[in-house]
Amino acid sequence: MSDAKKPGAGEGADGGGLPKLDFSTFVLSIIGSAYVHLGDAPSPDEGRDLALARQDIDLLGLLEEKTHGNLTGDEERLLSQALYDLRQRYVEVAKGS
Repeated sequence: MSDAKKPGAGEGADGGGLPKLDFSTFVLSIIGSAYVHLGDAPSPDEGRDLALARQDIDLLGLLEEKTHGNLTGDEERLLSQALYDLRQRYVEVAKGS
């Protein structure tokens, strides 16, 4: 199926209310999920889940490893900085638990 025929493909914020699907949007969604699980962002259950936070961080690490050399400079910086920040925050939250 071509991108033009995939549901949501190429739709911007005004084309259905969802952001354009690209690598950065995907990474940002995982980053947001990790912060929710660390208790730093609002969530429906308002609780921490360090196991899920660790899973999100590990998933980002896997993405970094598997996409090495295939990302734009901006994508690489986004992923690298997010991993650094999330890993630091994870240690802080885990120490306080």
